[in-house]
Amino acid sequence: MAKFILGRKLNMTQKFLADGRLVPVTVVEAGPCTVVQVKSKDKEKYTSIQVGFAQKPQVNKPLAGHLKGLENFRYLKEFRLDNIENFTKGKVFDVTSFSAGDNLKITATSKGKGFQGVVKRHGFHGSPASHGHKDQLRMSGSVGATDPARVFKGTRMGGRMGSDTVTVNNLELIEVDVAKNLLYIKGAVPGSRNALVTIWSDGGQIVFVEKPKEVVKTEVVKEAVAAKPAGEVKTELAVEPKELEKKAVKQEENKEEK
Repeated sequence: MAKFILGRKLNMTQKFLADGRLVPVTVVEAGPCTVVQVKSKDKEKYTSIQVGFAQKPQVNKPLAGHLKGLENFRYLKEFRLDNIENFTKGKVFDVTSFSAGDNLKITATSKGKGFQGVVKRHGFHGSPASHGHKDQLRMSGSVGATDPARVFKGTRMGGRMGSDTVTVNNLELIEVDVAKNLLYIKGAVPGSRNALVTIWSDGGQIVFVEKPKEVVKTEVVKEAVAAKPAGEVKTELAVEPKELEKKAVKQEENKEEK
C-alpha cells in the first residue's frame, strides 16, 4: 500500500537536526485533499481514485456537475490503485498520513527556461576564446558530416528548455507540521514557487480526517439578520425584487395621472 498527496511548493529554507547538522529543505504545503471520484473495474475497467486539491472561486458547468456536493477544486489528479475499498467520495486526508523519515518520490513540472543555446541546454563548452574565434564562443559548431547532406534527427542544438515533467526519487522527509499542513523535504524539489507537486511514499496507508465545518458563513448570516429589525427582514424575504419594481412603476403612473 502506498500513500500519496497533492501539494504546492512554497520555498526553500533550512532545518537543524537533533544531532546539530544543518539540512537544506523545501517547504511544501500538502493537502488537505478530497476524494472526488472512485473508479472501479466494473464501470471504468480499471481501479483508481480522483483527488481534488486547492480551491478557486468558480468552475464551468460540466465541472460543477462533476463536483456536485463538493468544493470548487483548482486541481484534479488521478491515482491508480489496486485496493480502493477504503476510498469513498467526499473523504478528506492531509499530512497526518506522513511522518518524519519517509522516503518520498515527487513529480512536478520543472521551471521553463525559454529558448536556450547549446551551452546552457546541453552543457557544450563552446569554442576556444583565442585568435580567430570572434562571436563564436557559445555557438554549436559543426552539426554533421558533408556526405549525408542533411542533419540527423536527435542532433543536440538550441531549443526550448524546461517545462518538463520531472520525477525525483529518494527524498527524505525531515519534518511534518500538521497544524499548517506543511512538509519539510530534504533537498530541492522540481518546479517553481506555487507549482503543483505530486508526492508518493511506499509503505503505510492514508489516514482520513474529518472535514472541517464552515462556521464563518453561518455566523456572518446570523449577525446580518440580527442587525436588522424583524419587520424589515420579513418584508425583504417575502417580497420579490420584481414585485417591488412593479409597485414603483404603479406609483409613478398614479402621480402622473393626478
